Amino acid sequence: MAALAFEDIQESLEYVFKQQALLCEALTHRSFSQTQPQAVSPHNERLEFLGDAVLGLIVSESLAAMFPSGTEGELSKIKAGLISRSTLSKAASRLQLGQWLRLGRGEEATKGREKISLLANVLEAIIGAVYLDGGLEAARAFIQKVLTTEFSSLQNSPVSSVGWDGKSRLQEWTHKQFGVSPQYRLVQESGPDHQKVFAVTVEIQGKIMGQGEGRTKKEAEQCAAAQALAQAGIYVSAELGHLIKRSTD
Repeated sequence: MAALAFEDIQESLEYVFKQQALLCEALTHRSFSQTQPQAVSPHNERLEFLGDAVLGLIVSESLAAMFPSGTEGELSKIKAGLISRSTLSKAASRLQLGQWLRLGRGEEATKGREKISLLANVLEAIIGAVYLDGGLEAARAFIQKVLTTEFSSLQNSPVSSVGWDGKSRLQEWTHKQFGVSPQYRLVQESGPDHQKVFAVTVEIQGKIMGQGEGRTKKEAEQCAAAQALAQAGIYVSAELGHLIKRSTD
């Protein structure tokens, strides 16, 4: 990568790496390493693994401080939303990380730069790289800055109103309207064992009403439920509204 590209990326991240090789590694997808065997930089899955752990710690720490009276269940629901594939991909898009991804030809051909899973993964890899480059304080500052929009939306909100459960809301609505339960189907499972991505559809009376992706089946089901509720014309809270946009893009 050219020096100018490094400068542009770091300007977007608002973080200057002391070890630029870490930034290069964070932006390198496995597909690039496989099609470019001469490439010096390894792919980013090691940094994704580390970044996922660092992100979980900082988000947990932040939520515990924001909601001192919150229960474990309430805080876990909020955390799940903040570290979901959809939330992270949205943050990655704000940073324009997609344009800097180093991808193989296959991923390029399938619009890998726009994929929710790849965008979320590269953000986690960047977090891991920042942690190795600057330590925990640098990673904390970076995460809080990257998720400023999401953290700000939680300010002055009662903890019980934040952990919105789309599946429960959809269940209530379908029972009331049709006397049936929505049916969730796993339609795709991709990625390595430590970074699985699940794609799920939700059907009501045999008709697909929503679809979603997530790192876990539960997360994917929540995304699908949010889309189904919106399609049915039912109010969806701001906490899940962005899931619908990502699923329909």
